[in-house]
Amino acid sequence: MLGASLYFPPIFNAFLLGSVLWLLAHRLLRDWIYSGEIWHPMLMDLSIFVIAVSGSLWILASW
Repeated sequence: MLGASLYFPPIFNAFLLGSVLWLLAHRLLRDWIYSGEIWHPMLMDLSIFVIAVSGSLWILASW
């Protein structure tokens, strides 16, 4: 149990789950993000990624 928490801390699990959620959200919103309506698409991608990781950490903490 101790070894598992050392090698896979909760933030790492949230990062992995957030990456999957971000990939799904990015795939759905990709055309809109890069259409020219968004001032800075890279910042939009980064903010969606941060929201996905934060949401997945919340899901894992409440589960």
